[in-house]
Amino acid sequence: MTRHFLEIDDLAPDELRGVLDLASLPVAELPPVLDRRGVALVFEKPSARTRSSSELAVAALGGHPVTIGAVEVGIDTRETAEDVARTLACYHAVLCARVLRHETLVRMAGALDTAGIAVPVVNLLSDQSHPCQALADLLTLRQELGELAGRTVAYIGDANNVWRSLAFGCAMAGVAVRTASPAEHAPAPDDMVRLRQLGGTVHVTVDPVEAVAGADAIYTDVWTSMGQENEAAARRRAFAGFTVDEDLLRSAPSHAVVLHCLPAHRGEEISAAVLDGTQSRVWRQAANRMHAMRGLLAWLAAVEGWSP
Repeated sequence: MTRHFLEIDDLAPDELRGVLDLASLPVAELPPVLDRRGVALVFEKPSARTRSSSELAVAALGGHPVTIGAVEVGIDTRETAEDVARTLACYHAVLCARVLRHETLVRMAGALDTAGIAVPVVNLLSDQSHPCQALADLLTLRQELGELAGRTVAYIGDANNVWRSLAFGCAMAGVAVRTASPAEHAPAPDDMVRLRQLGGTVHVTVDPVEAVAGADAIYTDVWTSMGQENEAAARRRAFAGFTVDEDLLRSAPSHAVVLHCLPAHRGEEISAAVLDGTQSRVWRQAANRMHAMRGLLAWLAAVEGWSP
């Protein structure tokens, strides 16, 4: 059965560790498993880190990345998501997509499975999850903290798609998650159920100081994501007091590191002094997007039985 990667928990915990192990290897130690293979990178939404990290990860494994913009395929306008998937699978070993709606990825994977086409679909971001970002986050935490089990991450802000993948990945790795959000932007009940099913522990609060006390890492994301621009003013009001700044950092242990998936809005969800400060690991985290993607593709190659 083809292994798609639409959510972080499409991996089992031991498989997640395997992907992180591969992501930790120097490029020279990984065989060119994508040699003479194409990888489609479809973008319905703009990208900076995702495009660069994915293209270079494919190239490092000997493959040929083909980046395709929204107007070139016109998912569900020029062609259905299913037909786009079946067409790209004629040329590529992996189909990666950054989409507006998570259901688009589900339909793509379903169309390939139904047709018996063994091409994995990888989620580069959807409104529901961002699993490739979570891989980079966990890789960064492992580099900084060593063994992850027993550690604690405090997430300050909107319980959005980034939070969801991070929280699920932390649950799989034995990391406790504390989440500080305004009540109307707190984790959904279904997500809490799923976290517990994954064996995770999560504490939800409206107090950022409570969340960061004793935490090994502090994570935040923008208050207003792409597609929510008309909510920006209301969200700034709702998230007042949830900025990761120097005062909040003083409530956390001195060893705590700060993460942000970027892009960042200095002065909103994070202060410039913290983002650019000595406890920030944001740029290492950004670099790890490439290493994490390389690890994921190498893992998929092994599972699918590809050889150089």
